[in-house]
Formats: sequence, structure tokens, C-alpha cells
Amino acid sequence: MLYYLFHYLDTLDFPGAGIFNYISFRAASAFILALLCATLVGKSIIVKLQRQQIGETIRDLDIEGQLSKKGTPTMGGIIILLAIIIPCLLVGILSNVYMILMLVTTVWLGLIGFADDYIKVFRKNKQGLNGRFKIIGQVGIGLIVGLTLYLSPETVIREKTGSYIDSKRQIEVVEYAGKDKKSSQTTIPFMKNNNFDYADLFQWAGDKMQLLGWLFFIFVTIFVVTAVSNSANLTDGLDGLATGSSAIQGAALGILAYVSGNVNYAGYLNIMYIPGSGELVVFAAAFIGATIGFLWYNSHPAQVFMGDTGSLALGGIIAVFAIMIHKELLIPILSGVFFVESLSVILQVSYFKHTKRKFGVGRRIFKMTPLHHHFQKAGNAGIDALWQTPLKAIPESKIVVRFWIVGMILAALTIITLKMR
Repeated sequence: MLYYLFHYLDTLDFPGAGIFNYISFRAASAFILALLCATLVGKSIIVKLQRQQIGETIRDLDIEGQLSKKGTPTMGGIIILLAIIIPCLLVGILSNVYMILMLVTTVWLGLIGFADDYIKVFRKNKQGLNGRFKIIGQVGIGLIVGLTLYLSPETVIREKTGSYIDSKRQIEVVEYAGKDKKSSQTTIPFMKNNNFDYADLFQWAGDKMQLLGWLFFIFVTIFVVTAVSNSANLTDGLDGLATGSSAIQGAALGILAYVSGNVNYAGYLNIMYIPGSGELVVFAAAFIGATIGFLWYNSHPAQVFMGDTGSLALGGIIAVFAIMIHKELLIPILSGVFFVESLSVILQVSYFKHTKRKFGVGRRIFKMTPLHHHFQKAGNAGIDALWQTPLKAIPESKIVVRFWIVGMILAALTIITLKMR
């Protein structure tokens, strides 16, 4: 809204109004507004949640420090959602298709998570929203995003036509086509010619190759959104873990969006140039500000939990953001913390069922899953698990910080894949 106001003032030669034309200024503004919104408005929301007695139910009271969390307000994801949406509405370009999709994703998955929390808290149903409906909602937003990227004339790339070595500056200079085009290309990490078109999988289909490529892209979009959203939900088990991890991933995605949306940086780094995607930097800044601001209350010991209202939205936002800048294949690296947390649950359940079917007694790989809870359990707790270390329970705050450090390493690795080919 402010963007359009200042754009109008700029046409009237109002002094300083043109500053809103710069993405860097609007991104900084979005970050500050989100940070202030999360910290200032967050307190009043927490008080209201406490008055409504919206407290978290803790199931694993035998884990160190869990008993103290009983009754802590949940549904704090509302704070994150507001702190993302309000700055984007104020300083973002609301006609930009990428910004529209991000806001729709935020609201859509936020509402699904809110419904789940509402059923748990007010209906006193610990199971929450039926898993089938969660999946339907996640598949729905994946389908919307995939179809929009396929059908919208604004979601295009500018294809690389060639490159040469500038002998004076000793750098590779990339040349781009004069026209934008629709493409189902994506980026493959660690490969020299790192653009891969999904349509190439269907060369046998002749004229229908591109159509099948886009259909496969839509399937990938649905899978990635569903997987990352649920993985973020599983990661949200320690104070600040999912919040801090999301902020780190958001920062990496913001950098990728900035270089992808700038033809000069894209050319220098020899990556895909995506016109219009630079507006995602504004959203990323609001996302980072909102998550960091929420840490004011969510860091150990937490005054509020985000609940599914926040965790489902955070994972979905990260997934859709990566898809729109054609970096979805970097997700296993960037979201490695989410990925390992989810993988630990899959392995634990699969191994338990296998051993129970084979030996009549189920065994575990980890002391407890998701993985962060494994480190909270002492190795001598009497649990029959293949992996017993550490023998002493690790304090929650130390586990969280160590997971953050791992997340930072993975984020740095994700960014340097732009040159590691």
C-alpha cells in the first residue's frame, strides 16, 4: 500500500518518494516492520492466549525440562503470520505474481494449522485435524502454485544463450536471450551446466514433451510443499528450534532470490535469471524479521509455542519460495535439519514395524523421535535402541543452538553451490 502511495507521489516529483522503487530499501523496511510487529504485537497476543487458557498439552513428561512447558500458550504462529503479512501488504508490490503466491501460501497453510490447533485446544481432541484433511490442504496449495507457475504469463525465465571469458577481468560473462520464455527448468546443485528441464524426461513424447514436463513439475511442487511443511511441523518440538532454523533458511532463500532476480548478478554467477523474482526479497525480509521477532518469546524458556498455525506455514513458505526461484532441488541441503528430523521418524517407525513383524517385539533405532528428542534422553533410560549415545541428556538450549549451527552450515553450502560446479 505504501509502495503505491509513494509511487504516486514520485510521479508528482515529491522529494524522496522514489526511494520506494529500490528493493533493498523496501526489504529493509519489511524486516524492521516485521520485527517490530512480532515483538510489540506479540506480547498482547500472548496475553490474550493466556486469558483463553490456550495451553500446550505435553505428552512426553519424562523428557528433561518438558514438565515446565505444560500450560504454555500455543497458537503463537498467529504472531508470525501477522508479522509477515502486514509488512508485505505495506511495502510489497501486490500485483507481483510471486508476492501474491507467497501471501496466499502463508494464509492458506496458516489456516490449516489454525484449524488443527483449534481442534486440539478448544475441542480437547489431541489428534487435531484429521491427517487426511491436512494432506488435502497441502496438496491444494501445491496444485495452486504449480498451475499458476505454468499458466501465468508473468512467471518466466530468461534463457542463457552462451558465455565467454572476459580476459581482462578473468571472469565468465553470460549472455541471455532478448525475450523471456516459459520454462520448467530447475537448478541442479554441483553440476557445471546446472539447469535441468523436466521436459527432457519426456523426449519420447514428441510434441507433448513440454506439457508432460509441466505436469511432472506440478507433481514435484505438490510433493515438495507437502514434505517440507510436514517436516517443519515435526521439527517444532524444542523452544526456538523450528523458528531459528526457518530464519536461517529464509536468509539463504532471500540471497538466492536477490541474485536470481538481478540480471547482472545472475550473469556473473552463471545462474538462471528470473524476471520479477526480486520482489521475493521483500517477502524474505519480512519472513526473517517475523521469525527472529518471534524468538523474543519463543527462545528457551518459551513464553509461547507457534503450534501448527506457525509450523505448517513456515515449512510451506520455504518450499514454495524455493520452487518459485527454481531451486527446489536444493531443498534437501538447505532444509537439511527439517529433512533429517522427518527421516528419523520414518526410519524409527519402519524399523519398529519390521522388527515387530519379524521377531514379535519392536525395536528402535533412536531413543526417541523426532531426532531432537533423542538427545534429550539419557542413554541409560532403559530404552531398547540401537543408538544410545549421548549417555547423558543434553540441555535443550544446547541442542537448539547446535541444530542452528548445522542449519547455518547447510545454508552456506546451499549458497556456494552457485559456484561449486
